[in-house]
Order: sequence, then C-alpha cells, then structure tokens
Amino acid sequence: MTWANISSAKVELGRLKYLADIMILFFLVQQPRMALDAVSCHVDPHQQAQSITGDTRYPLLIYFLICGMAWNSLEAWVWMDGCRTWLNTEHIQRRQEVHVVMGNEACDLDSTVSALALAYFLAKTSVPPRAAFIPVLNIPRADFALRTETTFLLREHSIPDSSLIFRDEIDLAGLHRAGLLSLTLVDHHVLPSADAALEEAVVDVLDHRPLEREWAPSCQLTVELVGSCATLVTERIAQGPPGVLDRTTAALLHGTILLDSVNLSPAAGKVTPRDVLCVSLLESRFPELPPHDSIYGALQAAKFDISGLTTEQMLRKDLKTVSGDEQVLATSGIYMDIELFLRRPGLLQDLETFCQARGYSVLVAMTVSFNECYEPKRQLAVYSQHEALRSTVCRALEEATTPALQLQALPSPWPCISAYAQGNTLASRKKVLPILRAALGGTPGTAAGLEEEVAPPPTPMNSLVEESPLAQAVPPVCPQAVLERVSRMAAEEPPSDSDK
Repeated sequence: MTWANISSAKVELGRLKYLADIMILFFLVQQPRMALDAVSCHVDPHQQAQSITGDTRYPLLIYFLICGMAWNSLEAWVWMDGCRTWLNTEHIQRRQEVHVVMGNEACDLDSTVSALALAYFLAKTSVPPRAAFIPVLNIPRADFALRTETTFLLREHSIPDSSLIFRDEIDLAGLHRAGLLSLTLVDHHVLPSADAALEEAVVDVLDHRPLEREWAPSCQLTVELVGSCATLVTERIAQGPPGVLDRTTAALLHGTILLDSVNLSPAAGKVTPRDVLCVSLLESRFPELPPHDSIYGALQAAKFDISGLTTEQMLRKDLKTVSGDEQVLATSGIYMDIELFLRRPGLLQDLETFCQARGYSVLVAMTVSFNECYEPKRQLAVYSQHEALRSTVCRALEEATTPALQLQALPSPWPCISAYAQGNTLASRKKVLPILRAALGGTPGTAAGLEEEVAPPPTPMNSLVEESPLAQAVPPVCPQAVLERVSRMAAEEPPSDSDK
C-alpha cells in the first residue's frame, strides 16, 4: 500500500468516522515491510517493531483491531496488504497452516477475482482462524501487466500490485512437503502435471467447467455450468454471515460476471440464470454499482487494449497448451482482426522464436470480437513449420462435427499459416480445445495449463451448448423473485411450491 492509497484511505475512514485510527493504518503499512526486511536479514520482526512502537505486542494488537473493524471496502484490501507479512513470518516460522486460494494458469479476470474474493471471505468467516488464507495469482509477477482488464479493474479500486502474491513468490511445493499447505482451486479443477504432487493438498474446488476428474469425498466440490466462476464465489459468499460482503469485493465480482457473460447477453451464448441472479444480488446490496454497459464497456476496452504490446506479449497474454504424442500445441487469444495480425512486421520470425523457445510444435491463434449487439465474430489461424502436422490440425478443425466450426478459408500471406473465418461463433475455445487435443492424439490427462475441457452435455443451465434454450434467450427475472430466492439461499431454506 502506497502513500497515495493511504491518502484515499483517510477519506474513507473520515466518512466512517475513523479519523482517530489513521495511526493504526500507518503502522499496518509499515509493519509488513519491516517484517519482510527482518526475514531477509534474519532479524526477529517483533524486535524490529519494538524500536518504533515500544511494545512487541503492538503489531498483533493492530492485526486484531483491523480484523474487528467494519471498514467496508477498505478492510478487505488492508487485509490483502498484510497477507505477505503473515505468510513470511507468523505462519511459516511458527509452522502454522497456510491455506492458498489459487486460480488457473491463464490468470484472467475471473481467476484473479475469484481467488481474491474467496480467500478474503474464508479469512473473515473461519472460526477460529486456523490458517492464513492467501490468494495466489497463478502466473509470474512479470506477466501480470499483460492481463490488462485485470490491472484496470484492480487499479480502479485502488488495489496496488504490491499487495498481490504471485506464483513465483511462494513455494507451494515446499509448504506441502512441510505439511503446512491446504489448497482451494478456483476457475479450474485439473492441476497441470508439474503440480501433480499438490493434489493431496486440495480441500476445495469451485469451477464452472464440466467435471473431468473425480476428487476424494473429503474435498468440497462445487462444479456448476455457469458463465463465470465469480458467480459461484458470489453464491458462496451470499450463504455466509451477513455483512461480510463489502463494496469493493462486490464491485470486483460484479464486473467479472458482466465481462465473462458478455454483459449478460444471450446472443453471446454464455450467460445462465444464476449469473443474472448474482448480478441482481450484488446490485441489490450495493445500488451504487456502475451501470452494466459502463463497466462492461470499460473492461472490454481494457481487455482488447494491445497498444504497445509486442507480438510475443500478445501471444502470452491469453495462452493455453494441450499435449499429445510428444507434441505440444499452444492456443493464443488474439484481440485484433486475424488479417491485421498476419501482416504485423516481423511476424514469422516472432512466431518461430516464440514456439522454439517454449517447445511448441503448433500455434493456433484465435480471435474474438463483438459487434454493437454483443454478437461474436471469430477467426483463427494455424501456424507450424511442420507441414504435415499443420495439415493434420487444419483437417481436424475443418472436419470437426462436435461441434462443426463452419470454417471458411481466408487468404494468408504465409505458406506456413492457414487462416479461417469461423462461422459457428458460439464455438469458443472451450469447444475447440478438445478437437485440437484429439488431433494430437492426446488425452485429458495430458492437458497442460488447459483452461477449457471436454464439451458438456446439453442442459438448460448451460448456454454454451448448441440447442440450449439459453442460446436463444435468458428468461425474464422478476426483481422480487430474485431477492426472495437469494434470501432463501442464504437461509438454506427449500424453495416454495411456486418456484418448482
């Protein structure tokens, strides 16, 4: 937390008549940095704190004061800023458990916000607090700048990058070997092979993809086919004690659900009634949340903002891989017209360097954009220096029937790249990835960093499937019914006969 954040925090505290507690905030800001310095220098952090506070118990006093004060949106992110200190000092040094909440390797807005919001909720509602609840962003810190919609939304709510913990800043394997790790997965439920040893530590899963593997009965499993994992997190929070949900957390969840569901648009084929219900819940709790079009437009603009990015950064921005028969295929989400992308200066050299450095045999660039009516436009391009392999992948895409992609060839300036317009715009990467995996002879167990898995069976609750009623329209939702259903959900009451 910077001094600029402290300045804005003072305004918030003043509005809530907490001006007398500004000094507590000062010590909360300073204490994590002193503790980290103490760890690196092998100095007892409490001894160092004593030189300023005059009392070694004062940092602990601050911690309990912060946990006990209803600071609305400020409270959640003051807690985040202290996670690093408690992770590095109290819990590891005293061999206390660390409970990590972590999203997938794409680390998109949904994964990030789901991890942050759920970790904060668990920290607030676990009695007694047996562990430190730590949200971890599943990418190196150096890659965070590429998640432009995420950096935008966090910046809008004064959440500094310095308060976040990234995958390259925490030794999960070491914590697990020491018997100190519990792990909650959000926005995915299959760990890559490199993290296979961590499966023993998984105690909770929240995901909105079809279930691909079974977990032990001791693992709490919430896998539902909704538009956004943030919807499942919102539902979990709604079932918790009243007052836990603060304005900042609500705003993050609200914006994430809107972005993932393409502004709750049926035409995009992603929204479900539960997404609509959760957006209504958040807006009923916090009527000052921005209008749908406003926040969706801002997030969409931030997501598609590739100004200043190199080709290598564009390819890394939204990257997934699948493996099979000793071949690795990468898919990159590209936020520009495919024909413009193919004419970027130095493209072939950039593609060759990118694939060689990472061991990719094939790269599939997939684009998506939306018109004024939120109808998607999709294109894709297949690159490989191995002509036979490229032909195999192209043939699999062209001949696919589950679903049929309805590809139309586009002119390509390069013989090693095949480009297509995709007529079936509802076939997102979620549906294309299994086709690509099958083309390589892969199996679900060989997926590495796979965001989206096998196509789910048709169900009225899943608008991602053709012939689903939700692909045509979202049923109207009465505001009174929304509030009544949410209240029952929070109270865990059965639905009335009128709802059945």
